[in-house]
Parts: sequence; C-alpha cells; structure tokens
Amino acid sequence: MYGEAVSRLVVELKRLPGVGQRTAERLAFHIVQMPREGGLSLAQAIREVKDNVRPCRTCFNVTEADPCRICADPGRDRSILCVVERPQDVLALEKLGAYRGQYHVLLGAVSLLEGVEPEDLTLKPLVERVKKVGSEVREVILGTNPTFDGDAMSLHLRSALEPLGIKVTRLARGLPSGSSLEGASKAILAEALEGRHTV
Repeated sequence: MYGEAVSRLVVELKRLPGVGQRTAERLAFHIVQMPREGGLSLAQAIREVKDNVRPCRTCFNVTEADPCRICADPGRDRSILCVVERPQDVLALEKLGAYRGQYHVLLGAVSLLEGVEPEDLTLKPLVERVKKVGSEVREVILGTNPTFDGDAMSLHLRSALEPLGIKVTRLARGLPSGSSLEGASKAILAEALEGRHTV
C-alpha cells in the first residue's frame, strides 16, 4: 500500500510493546517525514544500544560497563538485595533515592499464559549469588509487581530463598499517599488492612 520500505518499518515497529498497527503507521510516517539526519541519528542510537548495552553479569540490570555502576559502587549496602522483574523497576526505585542496597533483575516474571517458567528467568543465578561463599546478603526484598504473575513469582522466590536462612521480605502494598478509601479497590483495601502497622 505505501511501499516495501515503509511496510517493513511498520512491521518492525509493531514488534515493540504496546504498539499496534495505527501507532506503528503513525511512527513510521513520522520517521519518513523527519529530516534525514534525524532519522539516521535515531538509527545510530538503536545500533549503539544493541552493540553496547548488555546485562550486568552480577545483577542482570542493563549496562554498558560490566559490572554495572550500582554493583561497582562501594557505597551500596551489600547486605540487602532487592529483586525486581525488569530493568525499568531498578530505574523507578533509583529515582526515589531512598534505597541504597543492591539489585537482582529477573528479566521477567513467571507467566502461565505466556509460557514463562522460573527456569526462563534469572532465579538460578540469584540463588547462586546468595549462596556464594562470602556473600554479605542478609535480606532479600521481593520487589515483584503486585499482579497475578508478580505474586506467583514471589512464591517461587520465597520457596527458593527461605531454605538458605535469608530474611525474605516483600515491598508493602496498600493505600497510596493522598488517596481516599472511597476510591480504592477491594484488593487495595484488603492489602492495606493486612499490612497495617503500629503508630
């Protein structure tokens, strides 16, 4: 309909998460109408990411240097390890500036619908990391997403880590600051009640 090159670009853009046919077409035509330098600059940025970015051999976060800057930072608390599903989760926690421990990125979550099993993730390297002689890890925080898949992943993690004698905790869930009880779902209210603490 609009030529082989544009059709191929649309097909490739549709591979991106959350990009359907209409969004892919809109992006493709935006790229077509960009000045040549802008389009080539985008292509070069993609090439550099694919050539230079890889998982950290320690925590599996994305990095250009191995180990990543977080694993290499001597100021980080090596006794606490926060396990998250994706590199984006590390970025979200780092933006807060409140957590100074280490991370472990699973690179996904167990999903029966998508056929993702625990063996497909970095669960085994996590257990090996905690068991490693000289490991300083005393607490593992389960930072998986509060979804069905995230909860299933937390169960797998807990069963793998508890036999090691490591303290296993989970990020608190419940009512967000500034919200109202009226607007909260039943699940959020239930988690808020369950996670209540002394004041």
